[in-house]
Amino acid sequence: MKLHYRISGAGSPLIILHGLFGTLENWGSQIATLSQHYQVIAVDLRNHGLSPHSDAIDYPLMAADVIELMDDLNIPSAAIIGHSMGGKVAMQIALEHPLYLNKLVVVDISPVRYTAHHDSVFQGLFSIDLDSLKSRSAADSSLAEHIDEPAVRAFLLKNLYRTEHKTFAWRPNINALYNQYSNISEAPFGHKYPGDTLFIKGNNSDYMLNEHQSDINRLFAQVKFKIIEGAGHWPHAEKPKVFSSIILKFLKDNHAK
Repeated sequence: MKLHYRISGAGSPLIILHGLFGTLENWGSQIATLSQHYQVIAVDLRNHGLSPHSDAIDYPLMAADVIELMDDLNIPSAAIIGHSMGGKVAMQIALEHPLYLNKLVVVDISPVRYTAHHDSVFQGLFSIDLDSLKSRSAADSSLAEHIDEPAVRAFLLKNLYRTEHKTFAWRPNINALYNQYSNISEAPFGHKYPGDTLFIKGNNSDYMLNEHQSDINRLFAQVKFKIIEGAGHWPHAEKPKVFSSIILKFLKDNHAK
């Protein structure tokens, strides 16, 4: 699949992969900072953003999509940052196609299967009648019946756009994401990755737990950890300066310590 992407800056390649219901646009502030040091390739994963839709979605497929993009851009290897679902895609690349990576950064996700925790999000999205929807505020009101957090609703509503026929539509393939959610919940798999790896956790997030440590160590040989205080599941957006400084230091180090 030919993914939508955006290149910023020059230098060694750095690929950024967003999370579930996200797009490359979510990384705007980080792209602005990191592209001063690297050639940043920000990607819309399949069924997200401006990339094509497909009924099929799992981590080997999404990893293969990114590999195809790297081949098309003549990038033999790159540093890859992935957040949440994108972190699992990045891990899948490392575990299945290790020669395509020189460094791996995984943001607030572990290589484990998660229980379903997006039920209210899907209920909210499906509650909106796009054919009769008149405004974003009306969409927000519908979402609010299922999702309490205004920040989560605002994040989801970034995916709502007007078509050329002036009706509303979703950028992501909501039906495919719902139907294949069990695949999205799955753990990445493959051979132990020998390269430098950094896991970043938001201190207030419950996505990365102490009990996941053994799974991480089993799959990643050279791993280090950073916890960002005062951040939740989106540390790159919640603490952007702290996040970018951690990333730049890790990428410039010759070896993970």
